Amino acid sequence: MEILLNFPLLASLTAIFFAQFVKVPITYIATRKIDWSLILSTGGMPSSHSAAVTALATGVALDNGLASSLFAVSAVFAIITMFDATGVRRHAGEQATVLNKLVTDFNTFVGEAKAWPQQEEKEKQKKLKELLGHQPIEVFFGGLTGILLTLFLHYLFIM
Repeated sequence: MEILLNFPLLASLTAIFFAQFVKVPITYIATRKIDWSLILSTGGMPSSHSAAVTALATGVALDNGLASSLFAVSAVFAIITMFDATGVRRHAGEQATVLNKLVTDFNTFVGEAKAWPQQEEKEKQKKLKELLGHQPIEVFFGGLTGILLTLFLHYLFIM
């Protein structure tokens, strides 16, 4: 049961859950719509990936110090993860948007020529996931969330 005493791990997992949960009220404020599916979804504000890796790096720094090799590894891991969230994953989401538009346009065209109404509704609704990555501001606030939440947890449980 030593794993329950691993502060960096617990801080990181807490940051993931917190960042995923807080997406619902943030989206509600922006759109006036409650969307509980955001709790299990990728993308959005704040980035739970960024919150997790910065919480991990902060927890490691608090446990082992800024000069430790373990902190260096966790900090580089955090940087790579956050860079990927704004780079590759975001561009994949933008490509998914374009592909979904092409599929919609093509299906409309084919549907007029063939028996589109007879297809199952499930096939009509099939789409690629577009919200894969993050805007830089989402990554920034995800990282800030992870750091601040970890410092709060450290103060609460370690002090």
